[in-house]
Amino acid sequence: MLRKLIIYMPALNEEKTISQVINSIPKTIIGFRAIEILVVNDGSTDQTVSEAKKAGATVLSHNKNKGVGDAFQSAINYALQTKAEALVSIDADGQFDVNQIPEMLAPILNNQADFCIGIRFTNGKPDNMPKIKFWGNKKVNQIVSFVSNTKIHDASCGFRAYSNDTLLSLNLHGSFTYTHETILDLLDKGFNVEQIPVRVQYFEDRVSRIANNLFQYAFKTSSIIFKSLKDYKPLQFFLGIAFFTFLVALFFGGWALTHWIVYDTITPYKSFGIIGLSLLGMSVVVTIFSFMADMLGRIRKNQEKILYFLKKTHFENPER
Repeated sequence: MLRKLIIYMPALNEEKTISQVINSIPKTIIGFRAIEILVVNDGSTDQTVSEAKKAGATVLSHNKNKGVGDAFQSAINYALQTKAEALVSIDADGQFDVNQIPEMLAPILNNQADFCIGIRFTNGKPDNMPKIKFWGNKKVNQIVSFVSNTKIHDASCGFRAYSNDTLLSLNLHGSFTYTHETILDLLDKGFNVEQIPVRVQYFEDRVSRIANNLFQYAFKTSSIIFKSLKDYKPLQFFLGIAFFTFLVALFFGGWALTHWIVYDTITPYKSFGIIGLSLLGMSVVVTIFSFMADMLGRIRKNQEKILYFLKKTHFENPER
């Protein structure tokens, strides 16, 4: 039996639902001796903190809204400091069924997976979920699946479970959100994921704290995935840029060369020839850079391994 489980929820102005969600969480879960509910208050201006404390939760507060990425990082640090052996993340608005928490933990307890993510779309689009948001989620799933080489069914679901080992291994950089970066980071490090269908209820008057502005959400999410692709697959990333640049150089240079062969002059396409040669040189430079980036990527992986052992030593033996 494991020692401790932390059930974590980020909260921003959730005074109406948070105590109900906390009180509905199972008081005992097979496999754990102790359960602690952790609320990370991300700059709430209502009574979220007092309501959460009344319901018996531990509350960590940010002095301003920093985003769910920073809230998740606070939860990770607290879980490691308190020697929790598993962490479950769930929303504070009651959209998920807390009775599925044991289902989310089962693959970890049975050593079948290192972390688990929920799937909201097993039966298609949930009721009251906007069609544009459902479409956007599907596109994000395709991108995350491509980058990770793993079929991901719901990359944005906040209902998840993590083993202690995955928490020690995570090194996240995005403050806006963590959902996609977490998947890419852990799969890149060889951890196993289990994807579990979850029940979800969208309320008609609910406004998403993350995706309330779809254009902003798409931009920030794409930026995180773009950076992750650059970090986790630098050779393929920069070689792709180099190949595209080479194709454009081939078009301009080939046009000028064909005109020279046929008419014995590149006039009036001299500029095409100059552009083609410039882009060809650029593609060579980017190709060289891609191999340098791949080398730096291997160095980064070694540094993350060292960081893992340093964190493990620090959190397990803080006096040393």
